[in-house]
Amino acid sequence: MRLTTLGDLPARIATGGFILHTGIQKWSADEQTAQGVHSMAAGAFPFLNAIPPERFIKLLSVAEIGTGAALLAPFVPSAVAGAALTGFSGGLVAMYARTPALRNPGSIWPSENGIAVAKDVWMLGIGLGFVLDGLSRSRSRCR
Repeated sequence: MRLTTLGDLPARIATGGFILHTGIQKWSADEQTAQGVHSMAAGAFPFLNAIPPERFIKLLSVAEIGTGAALLAPFVPSAVAGAALTGFSGGLVAMYARTPALRNPGSIWPSENGIAVAKDVWMLGIGLGFVLDGLSRSRSRCR
């Protein structure tokens, strides 16, 4: 499995830095922020109601810090970092899709409230690109 190429660096630095920063911010989130983030996530994924908001925000923070760090660490293969990014951003895109208030009525396009979450589709595309590139390179080496 190849490590990081020069062409991977811009996307890894941009997404990794952003996700790491938001994870660090969430680590010290106040009770109101924890409840707001938890409420939005639990609205899309009702099973999350079983997790207290303060615990949920810490778990989310750890997931973001881990994903951001994996993207920023050049020794982590891009396919592995891409898998982490795909999983993380896939959850955000699923939340967007499952929350009608984030979209214009009868549309996939974001409402004003949904723009901040809808942009996560770009991170999903970047993550999938890293994974697919890693898989295609592995297959070509096996031939």
